[in-house]
Amino acid sequence: MYQERRQLVSRVRAPSALPLLGPAFVTAIAYVDPGNFATNLAAGSRYGYLLVWVVVASNLMAMLIQYLSAKTGIATGLSLPALCRQQLPRPVVRGLWVQAELVAVATDLAEVVGGAIALQLLFGVPLVAGGAITALVAFALLGLKSRGHRPFEAAITGLLGVILVGFVYDLVLGGPDPAAVAGGLAPRFDGADSVLLAAGMLGATVMPHAIYLHSSLTTDRYTIRTEAQRRALLRGQRVDVVSAMAIAGLMNLALLLIAASALRGTGITTIEGAHEALGMSLGEGTALIFAIGLLASGFAASSVGTLSGQVVMEGFLRRRLPLTLRRLASLAPALVILAAGADPTQALVLSQVVLSFGIPFALVPLILFTRRADLMGALVNRRSTTGAACVVAAVIIALNGALIALTF
Repeated sequence: MYQERRQLVSRVRAPSALPLLGPAFVTAIAYVDPGNFATNLAAGSRYGYLLVWVVVASNLMAMLIQYLSAKTGIATGLSLPALCRQQLPRPVVRGLWVQAELVAVATDLAEVVGGAIALQLLFGVPLVAGGAITALVAFALLGLKSRGHRPFEAAITGLLGVILVGFVYDLVLGGPDPAAVAGGLAPRFDGADSVLLAAGMLGATVMPHAIYLHSSLTTDRYTIRTEAQRRALLRGQRVDVVSAMAIAGLMNLALLLIAASALRGTGITTIEGAHEALGMSLGEGTALIFAIGLLASGFAASSVGTLSGQVVMEGFLRRRLPLTLRRLASLAPALVILAAGADPTQALVLSQVVLSFGIPFALVPLILFTRRADLMGALVNRRSTTGAACVVAAVIIALNGALIALTF
Protein backbone atom coordinates (compact mmCIF):
# COMPACT_ATOMS: atom_id res chain seq x y z
CA MET A 1 0.00 0.00 0.00
CA TYR A 2 2.80 2.42 0.89
CA GLN A 3 4.56 1.67 -2.40
CA GLU A 4 1.35 2.31 -4.37
CA ARG A 5 0.78 5.60 -2.55
CA ARG A 6 4.36 6.66 -3.23
CA GLN A 7 3.96 5.92 -6.93
CA LEU A 8 0.69 7.88 -7.02
CA VAL A 9 2.31 10.91 -5.39
CA SER A 10 5.17 10.68 -7.90
CA ARG A 11 2.74 10.67 -10.81
CA VAL A 12 0.81 13.59 -9.37
CA ARG A 13 3.84 15.77 -8.76
CA ALA A 14 5.56 15.01 -12.03
CA PRO A 15 3.69 17.66 -14.09
CA SER A 16 4.85 20.51 -11.87
CA ALA A 17 8.49 19.41 -11.72
CA LEU A 18 9.49 21.33 -14.86
CA PRO A 19 7.16 24.33 -15.05
CA LEU A 20 9.55 26.19 -17.37
CA LEU A 21 8.72 23.69 -20.10
CA GLY A 22 4.97 23.71 -19.47
CA PRO A 23 1.94 24.98 -21.38
CA ALA A 24 2.13 28.51 -19.96
CA PHE A 25 5.52 29.07 -21.58
CA VAL A 26 4.06 28.15 -24.94
CA THR A 27 1.25 30.67 -24.53
CA ALA A 28 3.65 33.23 -23.04
CA ILE A 29 5.29 33.70 -26.43
CA ALA A 30 1.99 35.23 -27.55
CA TYR A 31 2.53 37.94 -24.94
CA VAL A 32 5.85 39.03 -26.45
CA ASP A 33 4.98 38.72 -30.13
CA PRO A 34 5.87 41.38 -32.74
CA GLY A 35 2.63 43.20 -31.94
CA ASN A 36 4.04 43.92 -28.50
CA PHE A 37 7.16 45.36 -30.11
CA ALA A 38 5.06 47.75 -32.19
CA THR A 39 2.66 48.91 -29.47
CA ASN A 40 5.22 49.25 -26.69
CA LEU A 41 7.70 51.05 -28.93
CA ALA A 42 4.98 53.44 -30.06
CA ALA A 43 3.81 54.03 -26.49
CA GLY A 44 7.30 54.65 -25.12
CA SER A 45 8.52 56.88 -27.93
CA ARG A 46 5.36 59.03 -28.02
CA TYR A 47 4.32 59.15 -24.37
CA GLY A 48 7.42 58.18 -22.44
CA TYR A 49 6.56 56.43 -19.20
CA LEU A 50 2.88 57.46 -19.25
CA LEU A 51 1.53 53.99 -20.08
CA VAL A 52 3.74 51.89 -17.82
CA TRP A 53 0.63 51.14 -15.77
CA VAL A 54 -1.04 49.58 -18.82
CA VAL A 55 1.76 47.02 -19.16
CA VAL A 56 1.63 46.15 -15.46
CA ALA A 57 -2.16 45.94 -15.31
CA SER A 58 -2.35 43.91 -18.52
CA ASN A 59 0.16 41.42 -17.19
CA LEU A 60 -1.74 40.95 -13.92
CA MET A 61 -4.89 40.38 -15.96
CA ALA A 62 -3.03 37.86 -18.09
CA MET A 63 -1.99 35.84 -15.04
CA LEU A 64 -5.58 35.47 -13.89
CA ILE A 65 -6.99 34.77 -17.34
CA GLN A 66 -4.39 32.16 -18.32
CA TYR A 67 -4.79 30.44 -14.95
CA LEU A 68 -8.55 30.16 -15.54
CA SER A 69 -7.93 28.84 -19.03
CA ALA A 70 -5.51 26.18 -17.79
CA LYS A 71 -7.95 25.24 -15.03
CA THR A 72 -10.77 24.83 -17.56
CA GLY A 73 -8.83 22.24 -19.50
CA ILE A 74 -7.83 20.33 -16.36
CA ALA A 75 -11.33 20.29 -14.86
CA THR A 76 -13.38 19.50 -17.97
CA GLY A 77 -10.96 17.74 -20.29
CA LEU A 78 -12.10 20.10 -23.06
CA SER A 79 -10.64 23.19 -24.68
CA LEU A 80 -12.57 26.43 -24.26
CA PRO A 81 -13.85 26.35 -27.90
CA ALA A 82 -15.01 22.74 -27.46
CA LEU A 83 -16.72 23.67 -24.21
CA CYS A 84 -18.50 26.53 -25.98
CA ARG A 85 -19.69 24.10 -28.65
CA GLN A 86 -20.99 21.74 -25.97
CA GLN A 87 -22.72 24.32 -23.77
CA LEU A 88 -23.90 27.19 -25.99
CA PRO A 89 -26.60 27.45 -28.70
CA ARG A 90 -25.42 26.69 -32.22
CA PRO A 91 -25.89 30.25 -33.60
CA VAL A 92 -23.80 31.62 -30.73
CA VAL A 93 -21.11 29.05 -31.36
CA ARG A 94 -20.96 29.96 -35.05
CA GLY A 95 -20.68 33.64 -34.21
CA LEU A 96 -17.89 32.96 -31.74
CA TRP A 97 -16.09 30.88 -34.35
CA VAL A 98 -16.28 33.64 -36.98
CA GLN A 99 -14.85 36.27 -34.64
CA ALA A 100 -12.18 33.81 -33.44
CA GLU A 101 -11.09 33.25 -37.03
CA LEU A 102 -10.84 37.01 -37.56
CA VAL A 103 -8.73 37.20 -34.42
CA ALA A 104 -6.55 34.39 -35.82
CA VAL A 105 -6.00 36.40 -39.02
CA ALA A 106 -5.02 39.50 -36.99
CA THR A 107 -2.72 37.36 -34.87
CA ASP A 108 -0.96 35.81 -37.83
CA LEU A 109 -0.67 39.22 -39.47
CA ALA A 110 1.32 40.51 -36.50
CA GLU A 111 3.58 37.47 -36.30
CA VAL A 112 4.37 37.22 -40.02
CA VAL A 113 4.87 40.96 -40.49
CA GLY A 114 7.13 41.08 -37.43
CA GLY A 115 9.29 38.25 -38.70
CA ALA A 116 9.47 39.86 -42.14
CA ILE A 117 10.62 43.17 -40.66
CA ALA A 118 13.30 41.39 -38.62
CA LEU A 119 14.65 39.53 -41.66
CA GLN A 120 14.77 42.78 -43.59
CA LEU A 121 16.65 44.54 -40.80
CA LEU A 122 19.13 41.70 -40.35
CA PHE A 123 19.69 40.49 -43.91
CA GLY A 124 17.94 42.93 -46.25
CA VAL A 125 15.34 40.32 -47.25
CA PRO A 126 12.28 41.86 -49.02
CA LEU A 127 9.20 41.95 -46.79
CA VAL A 128 7.09 39.52 -48.83
CA ALA A 129 9.92 36.98 -48.98
CA GLY A 130 10.57 37.50 -45.28
CA GLY A 131 6.92 36.81 -44.51
CA ALA A 132 7.08 33.55 -46.43
CA ILE A 133 10.29 32.53 -44.65
CA THR A 134 8.70 33.27 -41.28
CA ALA A 135 5.75 31.06 -42.17
CA LEU A 136 8.04 28.20 -43.24
CA VAL A 137 10.10 28.37 -40.05
CA ALA A 138 6.93 28.43 -37.97
CA PHE A 139 5.71 25.36 -39.80
CA ALA A 140 9.01 23.59 -39.09
CA LEU A 141 8.64 24.41 -35.38
CA LEU A 142 5.15 22.95 -35.41
CA GLY A 143 6.65 19.76 -36.84
CA LEU A 144 8.25 19.20 -33.44
CA LYS A 145 4.76 18.54 -32.06
CA SER A 146 4.84 15.15 -33.77
CA ARG A 147 7.59 14.15 -31.33
CA GLY A 148 5.50 14.98 -28.28
CA HIS A 149 4.91 17.99 -26.05
CA ARG A 150 8.42 18.53 -24.73
CA PRO A 151 10.43 19.16 -27.94
CA PHE A 152 8.02 21.86 -29.11
CA GLU A 153 7.87 23.45 -25.65
CA ALA A 154 11.66 23.39 -25.33
CA ALA A 155 12.06 25.14 -28.69
CA ILE A 156 9.51 27.84 -27.85
CA THR A 157 11.01 28.35 -24.37
CA GLY A 158 14.48 28.65 -25.94
CA LEU A 159 13.27 31.39 -28.29
CA LEU A 160 11.59 33.09 -25.34
CA GLY A 161 14.97 33.05 -23.59
CA VAL A 162 16.61 34.71 -26.58
CA ILE A 163 14.10 37.56 -26.44
CA LEU A 164 14.51 37.92 -22.67
CA VAL A 165 18.31 38.16 -22.81
CA GLY A 166 18.13 40.75 -25.58
CA PHE A 167 15.59 42.90 -23.77
CA VAL A 168 17.50 42.87 -20.49
CA TYR A 169 20.73 43.79 -22.27
CA ASP A 170 19.12 46.69 -24.10
CA LEU A 171 17.34 47.84 -20.94
CA VAL A 172 20.57 47.99 -18.94
CA LEU A 173 22.20 50.09 -21.64
CA GLY A 174 19.12 52.31 -21.98
CA GLY A 175 19.18 53.37 -18.33
CA PRO A 176 15.52 54.28 -17.64
CA ASP A 177 14.64 56.91 -15.02
CA PRO A 178 13.38 55.07 -11.87
CA ALA A 179 11.33 58.07 -10.67
CA ALA A 180 9.62 58.40 -14.05
CA VAL A 181 8.91 54.67 -14.09
CA ALA A 182 7.24 54.93 -10.68
CA GLY A 183 5.20 57.90 -11.91
CA GLY A 184 4.02 55.86 -14.87
CA LEU A 185 2.28 53.43 -12.52
CA ALA A 186 -0.51 55.97 -11.93
CA PRO A 187 -3.41 55.19 -14.34
CA ARG A 188 -4.06 58.08 -16.75
CA PHE A 189 -4.33 58.93 -20.43
CA ASP A 190 -3.31 61.84 -22.65
CA GLY A 191 -5.91 62.13 -25.38
CA ALA A 192 -7.59 59.72 -27.77
CA ASP A 193 -4.34 58.47 -29.30
CA SER A 194 -3.10 57.27 -25.92
CA VAL A 195 -6.36 55.34 -25.44
CA LEU A 196 -5.87 53.76 -28.87
CA LEU A 197 -2.36 52.72 -27.91
CA ALA A 198 -3.53 51.43 -24.53
CA ALA A 199 -6.14 49.26 -26.26
CA GLY A 200 -3.47 48.01 -28.62
CA MET A 201 -1.14 47.22 -25.72
CA LEU A 202 -3.96 45.39 -23.98
CA GLY A 203 -4.73 43.41 -27.13
CA ALA A 204 -1.04 42.62 -27.55
CA THR A 205 -0.77 41.39 -23.96
CA VAL A 206 -4.06 39.64 -23.13
CA MET A 207 -4.52 37.75 -26.39
CA PRO A 208 -7.70 35.81 -27.26
CA HIS A 209 -5.90 33.02 -29.09
CA ALA A 210 -3.69 32.42 -26.04
CA ILE A 211 -6.84 31.95 -23.93
CA TYR A 212 -8.20 29.38 -26.38
CA LEU A 213 -4.87 27.58 -26.75
CA HIS A 214 -3.96 27.28 -23.08
CA SER A 215 -7.14 25.38 -22.25
CA SER A 216 -6.29 22.90 -25.00
CA LEU A 217 -2.70 22.37 -23.86
CA THR A 218 -3.83 21.08 -20.46
CA THR A 219 -6.60 18.72 -21.61
CA ASP A 220 -4.66 15.69 -22.81
CA ARG A 221 -1.24 16.42 -21.41
CA TYR A 222 -1.40 14.22 -18.32
CA THR A 223 -3.38 11.20 -17.19
CA ILE A 224 -5.69 12.27 -14.34
CA ARG A 225 -7.53 9.56 -12.46
CA THR A 226 -8.28 11.09 -9.06
CA GLU A 227 -9.29 14.42 -7.58
CA ALA A 228 -5.98 14.58 -5.75
CA GLN A 229 -4.11 14.33 -9.05
CA ARG A 230 -6.29 17.07 -10.54
CA ARG A 231 -5.59 19.43 -7.65
CA ALA A 232 -1.86 18.68 -7.75
CA LEU A 233 -1.77 19.35 -11.48
CA LEU A 234 -3.60 22.64 -10.95
CA ARG A 235 -1.01 23.68 -8.35
CA GLY A 236 1.74 22.95 -10.82
CA GLN A 237 -0.03 24.92 -13.52
CA ARG A 238 -0.44 27.85 -11.14
CA VAL A 239 3.34 28.02 -10.73
CA ASP A 240 3.73 27.58 -14.47
CA VAL A 241 1.38 30.46 -15.26
CA VAL A 242 2.80 32.90 -12.72
CA SER A 243 6.39 32.18 -13.81
CA ALA A 244 5.70 32.46 -17.53
CA MET A 245 3.50 35.55 -17.31
CA ALA A 246 5.95 37.31 -14.96
CA ILE A 247 8.76 36.82 -17.46
CA ALA A 248 6.54 37.95 -20.34
CA GLY A 249 5.49 41.00 -18.34
CA LEU A 250 9.11 41.86 -17.58
CA MET A 251 9.94 41.74 -21.27
CA ASN A 252 7.00 43.97 -22.22
CA LEU A 253 7.93 46.46 -19.53
CA ALA A 254 11.57 46.41 -20.60
CA LEU A 255 10.61 47.16 -24.20
CA LEU A 256 8.46 50.13 -23.22
CA LEU A 257 11.19 51.47 -20.91
CA ILE A 258 13.82 51.13 -23.65
CA ALA A 259 11.63 53.17 -25.98
CA ALA A 260 10.82 55.74 -23.29
CA SER A 261 14.46 56.27 -22.33
CA ALA A 262 16.13 56.06 -25.75
CA LEU A 263 13.45 57.14 -28.23
CA ARG A 264 11.29 59.72 -26.40
CA GLY A 265 11.05 62.94 -28.38
CA THR A 266 12.55 61.48 -31.55
CA GLY A 267 9.18 61.17 -33.27
CA ILE A 268 9.99 57.58 -34.19
CA THR A 269 7.01 55.22 -34.11
CA THR A 270 8.11 52.44 -36.48
CA ILE A 271 10.10 49.32 -35.67
CA GLU A 272 12.55 50.11 -38.48
CA GLY A 273 13.08 53.62 -37.15
CA ALA A 274 13.50 52.32 -33.60
CA HIS A 275 16.12 49.84 -34.79
CA GLU A 276 18.11 52.59 -36.47
CA ALA A 277 17.76 54.99 -33.53
CA LEU A 278 18.85 52.35 -31.02
CA GLY A 279 21.94 51.71 -33.11
CA MET A 280 22.79 55.41 -33.15
CA SER A 281 22.14 56.08 -29.45
CA LEU A 282 23.14 52.79 -27.77
CA GLY A 283 25.41 51.14 -30.34
CA GLU A 284 25.10 48.70 -33.23
CA GLY A 285 25.21 45.75 -30.85
CA THR A 286 22.03 46.93 -29.19
CA ALA A 287 20.26 47.30 -32.52
CA LEU A 288 21.43 43.83 -33.58
CA ILE A 289 20.15 42.20 -30.39
CA PHE A 290 16.85 44.04 -30.80
CA ALA A 291 16.42 42.68 -34.34
CA ILE A 292 17.37 39.13 -33.28
CA GLY A 293 14.78 39.29 -30.50
CA LEU A 294 12.15 40.45 -33.00
CA LEU A 295 13.05 37.56 -35.31
CA ALA A 296 12.82 34.99 -32.50
CA SER A 297 9.47 36.49 -31.52
CA GLY A 298 8.10 36.29 -35.06
CA PHE A 299 9.19 32.68 -35.57
CA ALA A 300 7.90 31.38 -32.24
CA ALA A 301 4.68 33.41 -32.08
CA SER A 302 3.74 32.47 -35.64
CA SER A 303 3.90 28.76 -34.84
CA VAL A 304 1.87 29.24 -31.66
CA GLY A 305 -0.68 31.33 -33.57
CA THR A 306 -1.17 28.62 -36.18
CA LEU A 307 -1.57 26.00 -33.46
CA SER A 308 -4.21 28.10 -31.71
CA GLY A 309 -6.07 28.58 -35.00
CA GLN A 310 -6.29 24.83 -35.34
CA VAL A 311 -7.61 24.55 -31.76
CA VAL A 312 -10.28 27.15 -32.57
CA MET A 313 -11.58 25.35 -35.65
CA GLU A 314 -11.44 21.90 -34.10
CA GLY A 315 -13.15 23.10 -30.94
CA PHE A 316 -15.94 25.23 -32.37
CA LEU A 317 -16.69 23.15 -35.48
CA ARG A 318 -15.22 19.73 -34.65
CA ARG A 319 -13.27 19.95 -37.90
CA ARG A 320 -9.53 19.76 -38.38
CA LEU A 321 -7.58 21.21 -41.30
CA PRO A 322 -4.12 19.93 -42.23
CA LEU A 323 -1.48 22.25 -40.77
CA THR A 324 -0.17 23.08 -44.25
CA LEU A 325 -3.59 24.29 -45.40
CA ARG A 326 -4.13 26.16 -42.14
CA ARG A 327 -0.76 27.85 -42.52
CA LEU A 328 -1.48 28.93 -46.10
CA ALA A 329 -4.94 30.27 -45.22
CA SER A 330 -3.65 32.42 -42.37
CA LEU A 331 -0.55 33.53 -44.29
CA ALA A 332 -2.38 35.00 -47.29
CA PRO A 333 -3.72 38.21 -45.64
CA ALA A 334 -0.32 39.06 -44.19
CA LEU A 335 1.43 38.63 -47.53
CA VAL A 336 -1.23 40.72 -49.30
CA ILE A 337 -0.69 43.58 -46.83
CA LEU A 338 3.09 43.35 -47.22
CA ALA A 339 2.83 43.26 -51.01
CA ALA A 340 0.47 46.27 -51.00
CA GLY A 341 3.18 48.39 -49.40
CA ALA A 342 1.27 49.23 -46.22
CA ASP A 343 3.22 50.57 -43.24
CA PRO A 344 4.22 47.35 -41.42
CA THR A 345 4.37 48.91 -37.96
CA GLN A 346 0.97 50.57 -38.34
CA ALA A 347 -0.46 47.25 -39.52
CA LEU A 348 0.97 45.64 -36.38
CA VAL A 349 -0.60 48.24 -34.07
CA LEU A 350 -4.01 47.97 -35.74
CA SER A 351 -3.88 44.18 -35.56
CA GLN A 352 -3.44 44.45 -31.80
CA VAL A 353 -6.50 46.70 -31.56
CA VAL A 354 -8.49 44.01 -33.40
CA LEU A 355 -7.22 41.47 -30.87
CA SER A 356 -8.33 43.71 -28.02
CA PHE A 357 -11.90 43.67 -29.38
CA GLY A 358 -11.77 39.88 -29.49
CA ILE A 359 -10.83 39.44 -25.83
CA PRO A 360 -14.37 39.68 -24.35
CA PHE A 361 -15.64 36.93 -26.67
CA ALA A 362 -13.12 34.54 -25.16
CA LEU A 363 -13.11 35.94 -21.64
CA VAL A 364 -16.85 36.09 -20.91
CA PRO A 365 -17.50 32.40 -21.71
CA LEU A 366 -14.39 31.49 -19.72
CA ILE A 367 -15.76 33.25 -16.63
CA LEU A 368 -19.24 31.80 -17.06
CA PHE A 369 -17.92 28.25 -17.34
CA THR A 370 -15.36 28.39 -14.53
CA ARG A 371 -17.99 29.57 -12.05
CA ARG A 372 -20.21 26.53 -12.72
CA ALA A 373 -19.76 23.68 -10.26
CA ASP A 374 -21.49 21.22 -12.60
CA LEU A 375 -18.69 21.72 -15.12
CA MET A 376 -15.69 22.40 -12.92
CA GLY A 377 -16.41 20.13 -9.96
CA ALA A 378 -14.04 20.78 -7.07
CA LEU A 379 -12.05 23.24 -9.22
CA VAL A 380 -14.94 25.68 -9.52
CA ASN A 381 -14.00 29.33 -8.99
CA ARG A 382 -14.22 30.91 -5.60
CA ARG A 383 -16.49 33.94 -5.51
CA SER A 384 -13.48 36.22 -5.13
CA THR A 385 -11.86 34.70 -8.24
CA THR A 386 -15.02 35.15 -10.29
CA GLY A 387 -15.35 38.70 -8.96
CA ALA A 388 -11.79 39.57 -9.97
CA ALA A 389 -12.33 38.06 -13.42
CA CYS A 390 -15.52 40.09 -13.85
CA VAL A 391 -13.64 43.27 -12.98
CA VAL A 392 -11.01 42.39 -15.60
CA ALA A 393 -13.70 41.78 -18.22
CA ALA A 394 -15.44 45.05 -17.32
CA VAL A 395 -12.20 47.03 -17.65
CA ILE A 396 -11.45 45.53 -21.05
CA ILE A 397 -14.96 46.11 -22.37
CA ALA A 398 -14.99 49.68 -21.01
CA LEU A 399 -11.65 50.42 -22.66
CA ASN A 400 -12.92 49.12 -25.97
CA GLY A 401 -16.07 51.23 -25.62
CA ALA A 402 -14.01 54.34 -24.94
CA LEU A 403 -11.83 53.52 -27.92
CA ILE A 404 -14.86 53.40 -30.22
CA ALA A 405 -16.22 56.68 -28.86
CA LEU A 406 -12.91 58.53 -29.12
CA THR A 407 -12.04 57.14 -32.56
CA PHE A 408 -15.34 57.65 -34.34
